Amino acid sequence: MLGGMTVDATRKTTIETLRAGKRAKRKFSVLTCYDAATARLMEAAGVEVLLVGDTAGEVVLGLPTTRQVPVEFQLELTRAVRRGAPASFVMGDLPYLCRQGGLDATVEWCRRFRDQADCDAVKIEVTGQDAELVAAVRQTGVPVVAHLGLLPQEIEDRSGYRAQGRDAVGAIRLIEDARLLERAGAELLLLEAVADEVAREITEGTQLPVIGCVAGPHCDGTVVVLHDMLAWGGGHPPRAVKQYANLSQVLSEAFARYVADVQTGRFPTEQDAIRMKPGEFEQLRAEMAKRQSVKATP
Repeated sequence: MLGGMTVDATRKTTIETLRAGKRAKRKFSVLTCYDAATARLMEAAGVEVLLVGDTAGEVVLGLPTTRQVPVEFQLELTRAVRRGAPASFVMGDLPYLCRQGGLDATVEWCRRFRDQADCDAVKIEVTGQDAELVAAVRQTGVPVVAHLGLLPQEIEDRSGYRAQGRDAVGAIRLIEDARLLERAGAELLLLEAVADEVAREITEGTQLPVIGCVAGPHCDGTVVVLHDMLAWGGGHPPRAVKQYANLSQVLSEAFARYVADVQTGRFPTEQDAIRMKPGEFEQLRAEMAKRQSVKATP
C-alpha cells in the first residue's frame, strides 16, 4: 500500500528488479519529476525510475543553484511524485541544507524522506570520504544512491560545472570512491559528467545498477532533467542532452492563443457559460424586484 493506493507487486520497480535488469543487460530509464500529474504520465510511458531532483530549485523555483532548495519543499514534491507514480522507483534527492547539521542530522533527514515521502531510495552527493555517512544511513534501513562525479551542491555558480575523470588521477579517484561507497552499503550509483571510459570501468566493475548523467552509453541507466529533454527552460542543459520535444514553443503558442481569444472575446462565449436551471432566472428577477420595492418604500 503506497499513499493509500494498492500497488501490484509484479509491476513495482524495486532495487531487485533493477539489479536483475543489470544482470540481463537491460537498460533502464530515469527522469527527473516534480509533480503528481507528470509522474502519472511517466509511469504510464514506462519510465522505471523517477528522480525528484533538487534541480526543482532551479527549474521550478527559479533559484540560481540547487543549494538553496528548501527541504520541506523537496519533501512535498517527493510525496506528490509518489502519489502520482505508485509503481515506479521513486528516488528522493537529499537537499544541500540537510548536510549542514552533521552526520546524525543528515541521517535523520534521510529517514524522513523515506518515512514521510515514501520514496524507495535517497540520493546523496558524496565522495569516498562520505563512506561513514552512507553506512550510517544504510544502517537505518534507508537505501542510498551514491551520486559521484560532478556534485552540483558543492558548486556555488555554474562556472564550476566541469567534466570529471578526464585525467588518470581523477579517474582513479572516482573508481576507488565507487568501490568504497559500494562497500559502505550504497544500493545504486549515479555518475554525473564522468568521462565515458571511467563510467564504463565503474559500471562493469560493480554489481550495483549505475545511472549515468552525461556519462556516456555504458551505464545501466540514464537520467536527464525533464526540462532539458523538453526544451522547457531553466537550469543549465548540457550540450549532450537529446531534446524530444520543444515544450517552450508549444506552451508559448498556446499562451499567446489564449491571450488573443480572451482579448477579442472569442473565449469564453455564451456556449461556454453555466446556465441557471429552467425558471430560476425568472424567480431571481421577481425576488430582486420585490427587494428593490421594499427598499424603496419610505
